[in-house]
Amino acid sequence: MQLSHPSSKKQYLCGELFPYLRVPFREIQLTNNETFWVYDTSGHESDVEFENGLPKIREQWLDYKKLTSTPTRNVTQLHSARNGIITPEMEYVAIRENRFCPHITPEFVRQEIEAGRAVIPANINHPELEPMIIGQRFHVKVNANIGNSATTSSMAEEVAKLQWACHYGADTVMDLSTGKNIHQIRESILRHSPVPIGTVPLYQALEKVKGKIADLTWEVFKETLLEQAQQGVDYFTIHAGVLAEFLPLTMNRLTGIVSRGGAIMANWCQLKGKQNFLYTNFEEICNIMKAYDICFSLGDGLRPGCLADANDEAQFAELKILGELTKIAWQHDVQTMIEGPGHVPLHLLSENMKLQHEYCFEAPFYTLGPLVVDIAPGYDHITSAIGAAIMGWYGTSLLCYVTPKEHLGLPNKEDVKAGMIAYKIAAHAADVARGHPGAILRDHALSKARFEFRWHDQFNLSLDPETARRYHDESLPKAAFKEASFCSMCGPNFCSMQLSHEIRNNDESRSCESA
Repeated sequence: MQLSHPSSKKQYLCGELFPYLRVPFREIQLTNNETFWVYDTSGHESDVEFENGLPKIREQWLDYKKLTSTPTRNVTQLHSARNGIITPEMEYVAIRENRFCPHITPEFVRQEIEAGRAVIPANINHPELEPMIIGQRFHVKVNANIGNSATTSSMAEEVAKLQWACHYGADTVMDLSTGKNIHQIRESILRHSPVPIGTVPLYQALEKVKGKIADLTWEVFKETLLEQAQQGVDYFTIHAGVLAEFLPLTMNRLTGIVSRGGAIMANWCQLKGKQNFLYTNFEEICNIMKAYDICFSLGDGLRPGCLADANDEAQFAELKILGELTKIAWQHDVQTMIEGPGHVPLHLLSENMKLQHEYCFEAPFYTLGPLVVDIAPGYDHITSAIGAAIMGWYGTSLLCYVTPKEHLGLPNKEDVKAGMIAYKIAAHAADVARGHPGAILRDHALSKARFEFRWHDQFNLSLDPETARRYHDESLPKAAFKEASFCSMCGPNFCSMQLSHEIRNNDESRSCESA
């Protein structure tokens, strides 16, 4: 599928420590002969054949890992960082971030990873990956969820959703497939993905036992972990914090357990009368993760599914366990981030960030929204983007998008686009509020274009040029109106910016006469 941005071309910066690195950016050509560079997640610039996938850009870098992973080998970014080693991935992400935040160097990246405050999800078996970093001291990132279900979607549709998400700025993508051909769909997604891919391995494990939760075993789950690790999945959501003793805490909830993975493990614990096997086998999971450099995304299986259940005892009991598991993962040098809610009203958002830092030692926080009201099915990309912007401001590192179809159905490409745009707005708003150097420069460039009536530049500097141009052209479609000093809302006589120009020109004329 050929996707392109108007008036844009790829530009690359090379590494200094690793000269073979080519870090992509998108250069927007402006009509005043200036250019503007933006962070780019769209992948290889040319169209690719469906069967072939993307170029394997990391093959040369990965020689230093000697891809002979064994259960005793540790190839993680955290292991390298703790041994004082700057990897190609570290320099790559430093260059991507440094273009907009000049203080970010490869050594700064290494220190943040060593401290556990940042992660680079980068499985050694995902050579197509363009590495990125998730952490509070870097730009807020956005994850897009895709995946088929038993009722809808195909391999081609899921790859199209992936490409659509990356085109509109997804920094990571989760494949949440629960239907047929999960292995083949994931393989195609990985081979076509320039961004890290995450999964919930429990879903495929359950498919292997024909959906019968009582038949789930540690052995089936472990086999699934290894299968996905060998394919190249970059981060796993593991619901190891849903303990059997926490189930009574959910009984009086308005919406119970809304996490699919959390509900599966809670049901298993109840049926078997045993402790969660993800918790009891956590160190063995760590051994698999470190042999491939897979990042933990410790799942919040007891997250609130409505405002009434927000910040309750069950949610925070699990969060404490996720902190304990983080320490265990770090003992194995496995990179770790923490998943968060969910549905939380505005006045309770800050408590989530405060307790996550306290319980989980500043490991990166990865939140779903949160949705700040429950009354808008069909518009939950908006209700959740409000919470996401505030959580990003408070310190969340990765925002999991919500599409308009949340609670209603499996999203299609247009839903993916709507969710991505809403969340890129939220992430950017958070970056501006957090004072990230360079974050506001794009706002200034677009505002300058607007004031100077450079319509094409105003469109092309926006997050969604196609929609901006279409909305303008609905009322003023002729090419001549792309040079006009007014829009259809104001018309030629009531444009405040045109009047501002006149005021300035008159003032300059009077100044010249006085001189």
